[in-house]
Formats: sequence, structure tokens, C-alpha cells
Amino acid sequence: MSEGQRLNRNTLAKQNRKLVIAPYLFILPNLLIFGTFIVFPSLLGLYYSFHVYDGLNPMKFNGLDNYIKIIGDREFWSTIGRTGIYAAIVVPLIYAAALGIALLLAREIRMRGFFRAVFYWPTMISYIIVGLTWKWIFGDSFGILNHLLTVVGVEPVGFLTSSFWANTAVIIATVWSRAGFFMVIFIAGLQAIPTDYYEAARLDGATGMKVFRYITLPLLKPTSLLVVMLTLIDAFKAFPLMFALTGGGPGKDTTYIVQYIYEIGFNRQELGLASAMSVMLFILIGGFSALQFRLSKGGAT
Repeated sequence: MSEGQRLNRNTLAKQNRKLVIAPYLFILPNLLIFGTFIVFPSLLGLYYSFHVYDGLNPMKFNGLDNYIKIIGDREFWSTIGRTGIYAAIVVPLIYAAALGIALLLAREIRMRGFFRAVFYWPTMISYIIVGLTWKWIFGDSFGILNHLLTVVGVEPVGFLTSSFWANTAVIIATVWSRAGFFMVIFIAGLQAIPTDYYEAARLDGATGMKVFRYITLPLLKPTSLLVVMLTLIDAFKAFPLMFALTGGGPGKDTTYIVQYIYEIGFNRQELGLASAMSVMLFILIGGFSALQFRLSKGGAT
């Protein structure tokens, strides 16, 4: 083998190594952030869950005692049930609102970009700000809505002191703040559907509702699965919006599972028990997601 051929082979080998390494270098910053703020805290929380720890005194290993305590904790399971009811209401509402808006704004209409921005804008606001904004609207003594009711001669409503109305306020604020995000996902899914299907349906004389039922909805199944899974996870980890809007009240009526874990960890200073509850919540969400993925056959159309 000549010297020139050897040099060419070495050059090609170096270029191949660079091509192999390059993708990993591109994702390295994201991996570092993900590892530092997601993976490491998760593993640390798992470690804490097998200990008694208050954040100040040395940890004491107690095995599965925290998990056994959770199994017998009625308040934990009551909060899980309350969160499940909230998720069962919020997930379909967000799905329907996001899909409905996406169907309207996927069409060629005037000022389409403006309306997309208007509906997407709430998703860019902090949950705390969303909660405070809706608190100014639903507030019992200072809320805009009660002021308008008083002006027209109607008795003020205890929106934040009534169990029913407090939960309703939380649901309204949640749908308002999240529908725009999932609208964007649905628009992307709608634009990915080939127009040939719609043209064939029009030639066959299919109406708008039939087109939606037999073409749009089935072909949106992978997108729908993604939206439902993300919305379900969002619902189970909801905390800042409720904390700012109702504070978890009245009583415990809008205290959902993440706020309960927060109170156990930071108000009662039982960080080991709170970490075990977080692990249990992770298992529950993972189980729901896996079941939904299985039932929907992975979003296959």
C-alpha cells in the first residue's frame, strides 16, 4: 500500500469518527441539563424514600416503612382520588377545546396567524400568574365577576369559598391556560393528513361530520394519544395554579396530590415520606400511560 493510500485511509477514518461523535456533541448540552435537573434529583428522591429525613438531621434508613405508611394513609388516597376526578374532567375538556380551535385555525381564514397567537399566548404565562389573574376574576370580595353580578342586582357567589365553584374555577383556569399549547400539536397533526383523503371524500359526497368522524379523527389517533398522555401527566402534577388561585381550599377541596406531597415534605419536614409519595405518583402515572398506550395500540391508525 502506497503512502498516499495510507494517508487517505487515515483521513477517511478520522472523518468517520467525527461523523459518529458529532450527533452526541449536539445533544450533550441537553443531556447535561436533563441529567442535572431531572435524572439526578429523581435518583436522589428514590434514595430519600427509603429513609427518615427532615432536611436537617442525619438520615436514618427505614427500608419500606415509608411505602407501608403510604398504603395505610387515607388522606393520601383521598387526595389521589380527588386528583383523578380533576384529571377525568380536565383531560377531555382540554382535548375538545384544543381540537376544536385547531380545526378552525387550520383552515385558510383571514388573520389566522393572529388568532393562533391569541390562543397560544396563555400557555406562555407562568402558572402562578394565571392563578392570580383568575383569582382577581373569581375573588369573593374583590373579584371582577362578583362586582359585575352586584352591578346587575345579583347576589355575589362564593367562587373560592364553595367546594363546587372553587373546583369549577380551577378547571376553567386550567383549560384556558393549556388549550393553546395542545392546539399547536393538533394543527401540526391536521396539516400532516394528506389532502387526497378529503378530495376523495368530497367526490363521494361525504358531509363535514362524516369526514371528521371517518377521516380526520382516525388519522389524528397518534396525535390524540400524545395529547391525552401529556394532558394526563399535566393534570396529575398540577400545583402552582391551584396554589395561587385557591391555596388548596376551601378546606382540602382543591388540594391535589403534588400540593399534598409538598405539604408533607416542607410543612411537616418529612422529606423521606414525601419522596416515597413522589415515587408512588410516578408509578401511578407510568401505569396509566402504559395502559393507555396499550389500549390505543400505540396510536396506530
